[in-house]
Amino acid sequence: MNKLFLPMGVAILPALLGACSKSSESDEKVIEKPEVTIENGMLTPEVLEAFGRIGEVTPSPDGELLAFTLTYESIEENKGNSEIYTMKPDGSDMKRLTTTASSESNIAWLADGKRIIYIAKDDDTDKPQVFAIPAEGGARKRITSLENGVECFKLSPDEKKIIVASAIKAFNKDEALFKDLPNTTGRVVDDLMYKHWDEWVTEIPHPFLGDFDGESASNFVDIMEGEPFECPMRPFSGAESFAFSPDSKQLIYVSRKLKGEEYAFSTDSNLYLYDIEAGKTVRNLTEGMPGYDTDPVFSPDGSQLAFLSMATAKYESDKKRLMVMDMKTFEMRDLTADWKYWPEEIVWEADGKSILFAGYCEGTEPVFRINVADNKITTLAEGMWDYHHVIPTAKGILALRHNMLQPDDLVEIPLQGGEVKQITDINKDILSQLAEVKVEKRMVPTTDGKEMTAWVVLPANFDPNKKYPAILYCQGGPQQAVSQFWSYRWNFRIMAANGYVIIAPNRRGVPGFGEEWNRQISGDYGGQNMKDYLAATDYIAAEPYVDEKRIGAIGASYGGFSVYWLAGHHEGRFAALVAHAGIFNVEAQYLETEEMWFADFDLGGPYWDQQNAVAQRTYASSPHKFVNNWTAPILVTVGELDYRILASQGMMAFNAAKMHGLECEMLVFPDENHWVLKPQNAILWQRVFFRFLDKYLKAPAAAAPQQPAADSASAK
Repeated sequence: MNKLFLPMGVAILPALLGACSKSSESDEKVIEKPEVTIENGMLTPEVLEAFGRIGEVTPSPDGELLAFTLTYESIEENKGNSEIYTMKPDGSDMKRLTTTASSESNIAWLADGKRIIYIAKDDDTDKPQVFAIPAEGGARKRITSLENGVECFKLSPDEKKIIVASAIKAFNKDEALFKDLPNTTGRVVDDLMYKHWDEWVTEIPHPFLGDFDGESASNFVDIMEGEPFECPMRPFSGAESFAFSPDSKQLIYVSRKLKGEEYAFSTDSNLYLYDIEAGKTVRNLTEGMPGYDTDPVFSPDGSQLAFLSMATAKYESDKKRLMVMDMKTFEMRDLTADWKYWPEEIVWEADGKSILFAGYCEGTEPVFRINVADNKITTLAEGMWDYHHVIPTAKGILALRHNMLQPDDLVEIPLQGGEVKQITDINKDILSQLAEVKVEKRMVPTTDGKEMTAWVVLPANFDPNKKYPAILYCQGGPQQAVSQFWSYRWNFRIMAANGYVIIAPNRRGVPGFGEEWNRQISGDYGGQNMKDYLAATDYIAAEPYVDEKRIGAIGASYGGFSVYWLAGHHEGRFAALVAHAGIFNVEAQYLETEEMWFADFDLGGPYWDQQNAVAQRTYASSPHKFVNNWTAPILVTVGELDYRILASQGMMAFNAAKMHGLECEMLVFPDENHWVLKPQNAILWQRVFFRFLDKYLKAPAAAAPQQPAADSASAK
């Protein structure tokens, strides 16, 4: 599933600072763990970038070792890279296997437990390829040599086959037009989806099935040859799009076999069954199911297939159903039909009787087990944490977990639930130096008589007898959980370190509180979810430690839309506003974005459909129509490679504020997309963010809302 407006960039890239050494494989510098000294317990943008980021944990076949990636970034080099490490399951004997200037990813063990295979850049071809390295350390050996490289891979259980994703040219170029014009930069466009997220669609990934002899892979065949469809689906899908049967005779792959306008308006991905011996796709397993079908996983004996499915066409934030299919009869059932929440990850336990998963639930992301026979669900790990990357082992369950105050570490959960044991402490040296910050859960009454879960993050070294400025955090998505997330940009701990109270409501439209709560926002932009924001602001502003005259509102993507909308309706509540990659003109957004299904479903339809009451209500509430009510200073930030919400949306908002006579600033990144990913850009963003908020929420003048000039123009 591809979120249309992903909000916060939670650990999207690896991490930073510090000493560099020369790579043994090239002349590029290798990014090492930084040495960080923290003054007065202060979390700064530079320190935030210095955190190590653990990921891709996978146990060896005998369970005696864990392989994982660990990532750091360099401000000086303005990039990051990950390396492969191993350790014992108790966290001891940590050993580094790779030392390269490029990132290693997609790690997996070979069955003998002596080697690890993974993707890394090949120095000879400058393309990512699959490599193998001894688990005890040593030289790497290249396994694949595909002309266009490898994006992801998965080995068959018998290790005789390997499926990889590799790029092919998109089916949209008339070569005759470009003959003898090698230097032209023109693109001829005759259909929708000509660009996606941050790239023009000139290539698409295809699945290539090859032979593997234990040392190298060969005889690759494009199993979708001639089909103008992508697999895995851009931009977020990877090896989870493939599933081999336990006997290695069948392969399931996920694809949305649509293109152009159909692709742009549909979320209809399907699971396809490929017969390896016959060499052909033999069945669409989810034919007639109009929403996203993803994440296939065979049961240990191969008799059943679990996968995630959404029922509603065009609705990419629909409830995820945990489906199980009988692989003989192809009959399926929904294991979570009677469950209020839904899973985010699924993995079978070894006995094939139950499935483990993480899922958003009431503002956090616990770990659950569901019995396949009777659909009974048990909670195995919970608390003020988000768990993910759940892995069953013979002794327990491994998972990564984080919360608003600390990034991921590896933990072990007992098989029957109980006390969770933390295995790694990757950032102990940094966290131990930081000033204490506290997170509290509040239940806020809403305007329609319900209760809303809201998180309140208190400033570092909090003194209840003082008054602090506050920030309302507006979530993106829009259907994205406000859970115990850790973000490297919208980071609540660094905001608290700078002396702010953070108000983070789970307003209408976020998952984890049932389908009705999640779905209500669709077709109601500017409606109940905005009332929820104002209710949370008023509720927390009544606390004696909050200075009600020094409250700001911040957000990205749909959160940016929220900031622009609140700018015209807040009635003096906010003294400063910050919007990143936000929707300002909803009519323009309907035509500018690329994945049209979301705009069509969530906005209610095209703005020219005068008979569509839902659509007309949506466009009537577009933030650009209320600039005449804007009073608060505003900071706008955009990336010019953002094709989801174009930078022109933010530029329009900035121009409107300027012409309206307001104090405003804009930060433009020509080389960033919907997020801010490059280390130096990330630091600049944080510096500008806090400089702006401090100016209007901490200075004496912050108490007085701005009055625009009488003769200034308003944007209609």
